[in-house]
This record gives sequence, structure tokens and C-alpha cells, in this order.
Amino acid sequence: MGNEQVTERSDMDSFAALFEASMAEADLGREGEIVSGTVVHVGRDNVVVDIGGKSEGVIPISEFAGPDNQVTVKPGDKVDVYIESRENDEGLVAISKEKADKMKVWDEISSACERDEIIDGTINQRVKGGLSVSIRGGVKAFLPGSQVDLRPIRNLDKLIGQTYQFKVIKFNKKRGNIVLSRRVLLEKERDEMKARTLQNLTEGMVVKGVIKNITEYGAFVDLGGIDGLLHITDMSWGRIQHPSEVFQVNDEVTVKVLKYNPETERVSLGLKQTQEDPWNHAEEAYPPGKKVRGKVMSITDYGAFIELEPGIEGLIHVSEMSWTKKVKHPSKLLEPGQEIECQILEVDAKAKRISLGLKQLEPDPWSVFTDKYSPGDRIVGKVRSLTEYGVFVGIEEGVDGMVHKSDLSWTVKVQNPSDMFHKGDEVEAIILSINHDEKKVSLGIKQLFDDPWPFIFTEFPPGRVIDDCRVIAVVDYGCFVKLREGVEAFIAVSDIDEETFKSLKIGDQLKAEIANIDTTERRLIMNARNVGETARSVLKAAQVQPTGSSKATLGDLLKGKLGDFSKG
Repeated sequence: MGNEQVTERSDMDSFAALFEASMAEADLGREGEIVSGTVVHVGRDNVVVDIGGKSEGVIPISEFAGPDNQVTVKPGDKVDVYIESRENDEGLVAISKEKADKMKVWDEISSACERDEIIDGTINQRVKGGLSVSIRGGVKAFLPGSQVDLRPIRNLDKLIGQTYQFKVIKFNKKRGNIVLSRRVLLEKERDEMKARTLQNLTEGMVVKGVIKNITEYGAFVDLGGIDGLLHITDMSWGRIQHPSEVFQVNDEVTVKVLKYNPETERVSLGLKQTQEDPWNHAEEAYPPGKKVRGKVMSITDYGAFIELEPGIEGLIHVSEMSWTKKVKHPSKLLEPGQEIECQILEVDAKAKRISLGLKQLEPDPWSVFTDKYSPGDRIVGKVRSLTEYGVFVGIEEGVDGMVHKSDLSWTVKVQNPSDMFHKGDEVEAIILSINHDEKKVSLGIKQLFDDPWPFIFTEFPPGRVIDDCRVIAVVDYGCFVKLREGVEAFIAVSDIDEETFKSLKIGDQLKAEIANIDTTERRLIMNARNVGETARSVLKAAQVQPTGSSKATLGDLLKGKLGDFSKG
């Protein structure tokens, strides 16, 4: 029995020793695990760490260097290390602080990912498809370009060096793959802001926002999670060609909510509505007669629009551009962008219209004319134009008078004034009347001379031959001749020798006789072909007298002949 007891005690001691060794091994940890150790020595190149169980390991001192390469570790400090392998022949354990730190970071990232936490990170470089981000402990993560912001960013390089918050959207510890997103956080923030904004948004309220995007027709303004459209027509009371003239992206603006549709979440904004309408003071600022300066904004067929101040434009109608020139198109006088002076003619603030004048800056030629001339005055001017009914003569710059064709001659009926006058001819005339309302002047040329008709039969009886009839006009159907000042006559082409007519020109002199006096049409007709024929017919009539009239004289016959003409 004694021997059995001794044997049993020996077995128990062996088991205890094995258990103790097993427990010691358990305290040391296994390969691939992280355990806590104590620094027992800090050398120039290495740090000795006791991990328990009288086991020690050596770690390069570089693994303890901080960001500034300074080593602050000292004996007695507790550190976590990673067991790479068990004791070697020298009784040392292969351990690493650097690997322990990295494993702890990965564990922290894994836990943060499971808890849906936010991670801080710094963008350090651009890589294919996105950016590389340094997160906890210097671990590299990937930020896809589509996850950088709410809107695509063309220049990703400008983000390098920036620190942001991210959310882990993909995590694989074995592969060492971490994918981040900043857009998810921004979308969440935007949705929260949008909810708060929509809760308080009402039409008519004035809000602040930031210009996010600019188009040809307007700008989109971020009001806080929701964008509103600021149309180009609501940016300014003045005229804007493109929104970029007024805004740049990221500009802060104060705008008014014009319309808001909760169902579609569409918001229309106005900037000019936050300012007073300049037309409210237009009538006081621009009284008729005031001279103003402005800028030519646009030109149309009928006039030019002039900006007097932002939001207020006036129209210079083409008829108000010149007293003396017939302006065919405003572009002949003005061009867009030109600074000009003009005069206020009329203001209609309700209709937002201002009539402007350019010619009013110069004296009105009509006023100058009426101050200088009166009916009965003689004028000398040049023929400006001809019509079927008369001749227009320039009296003063900007003022023309018209000679009706019935006032051209006492003794010739002029059917077409262009037969006797040409553009540029200098003529003398008398002012017959002045119509101030219509600004018209009536002229007369025949009125320069006394009416010859009371004495026409005495001075120019039928049959009288005139040797020096001066040609004043040649037409296809004959010619007009002057007998003296104020008396003209017509000779038909059939009453002129053919060869003579072909070579006939103004200023030539013809020998002709009075052939007919038309008192009804008040015209003299002459004959240049058979000069003296009328006189001979009168003499012939005198030689053949009826019975009882032998006492009739040549004078009586002439008087009778003249009487026949006057009746005709």
C-alpha cells in the first residue's frame, strides 16, 4: 500500500507540472495572436519586451518611432505585440508591435463598419477610378470618383490633402480592401436639410442660398437641400444677356420665393423682386423735355431701345431720329453698346414705356422756317423730287415746299411736271400758304408774274409770229417754249419740222406763230411748221365778203376771228 501511495503522489506532481506549463503557455498566447507585454530594456537598435512566462522578444526600435521619428518608450511601459512565432533556440519569441497596431486598426475599422460609424480620413493621392484615402493608423482605403460628392467633380486633384468624414460601404479584412463613400453622408445631410427647408418654405418669403449651377436661361440656387430656379428674367430689372454676367458658381444670394409646388417640390425664385421696381419713380425721374444719357441695347426696324438705368429702357422711334434725313434703318445712325444723349418725349409708367427723341437735341427746322418766312415771300431752292401732281422744292434744310402742277404756268397745262423740271434744278417760287398743323408749304411759280389772260388776245393774237421762242423743255410729243417771263406755249411734234425736232434742245430758239388760244384750258398753242398760215387765212377771209358787208375792214375781221377763238 505504501508503494501505491508514493506512485500516486508522483503522478499527481507530474500532472501539476504539465498543467502549470500549459497555463504558462496559455498566458503567453499563441502564434498569430496579440498579447500585452512589458518593456524591460530599450537599446539603441532594439526594444526587449517581456510577454510573460519568462518569455521575451526583441522588436526593432523603429517600430516605436512616432510621426516625428522620436522614440519615447521606456522600461516598464505596457505595449501590445503580435506573436509571429514561439521561442527559438535562444529562448526568444518573434514579436512585432507594428503588426499588432495594424491588426488593432483593422479590428477597429471592422467594428466601426458593423456599427455603421463614420470614419475620418485624409485624401493623399489620385488613383485609377478615384482617390486613395488614409484612415486610422495609416490604413489605405479607396474612394471611388462617383462617391466623392453629390455632383461629379472634374478636378479631383484639388481634393488631395483634404480631410473629410467617410462611411465604409465595403470591407474585406482578408483582402485588405476598404471602400469609402462621402456622397452617402452628403445625401443624408442634404435630405435632413431639405426636410427642414420644405417645412418652413412659403411663397413670398426672402431666403438666402448659394449658386450651384448656371445655364443660359437661369441659375439654380441651393436653398438648403433643395434647389430653386432663378430665371434670367427675374435676376434684374435691367436687361441681361447671360446669367454669367451677374453670377458665378458658389456666389451667395438673397432671393424671394415666387412660386412653390409642394407636390413637385419645384421652387421659382426672384432676385429683382427683392428690390424696388425702378418704374415706380420713372415719372418723377424722367419728365418730358429732360435730356438724358443712355446706352443702346438693341436695334429693330422701327427704332432703337435705350437703357436709361438698369430696368428702365426707352424707345427712339425711327421717325424721331432726324429732322432732315429719311432714316431707312436705325442701324444707319446707331449701334448696340453706343452711349448717346437723347430727350424724354413721353412717359407711361403703368405701361412701362418711355418715348425718346434724338432729333429734338437740334433746332426744329420747321420753327426756324416759320420764324424766317411768311406767305408772299419769294424763295429760291432746288428741286428735291417730282411726282405726278407737283414739284417739291427745298426751302431750308429739313423743310420742303410743293408747287402743284396747276401753279407751274399761266399759259401751259402741265400734265407731268417731270416734262419741264428735273431733280436738282434751281427754281424761284412764291410761298402761297403755310399749314402749321401738317407742316406743309404750298409754293407757286406762275404767281411770280401777273396773270396774262386779261390781255392775252391783245398781246398774243392768233397768227402773231414770234421769231425768238426759247425752248424750255423737249418731250416726245413736242416742246415747251417761253414767249416772255410768265408766258409759255406748247408746240406739238406734228407742228415742227421733223429734222428740226430731232436736233432740238433746251435753250434753242424757234420761229413760230400763235395757232390757238384755249381759254377753257388756259393754254397757248403754237405752230412752227407753216409759220404765217393763220395770218393768211385771216386775209383770205377778208377778200371774200358776203353782200352788204363791203365796208368791213381787216381789223373787223381780226376782231371776229379773235372772238371765235375766245368762244372756243
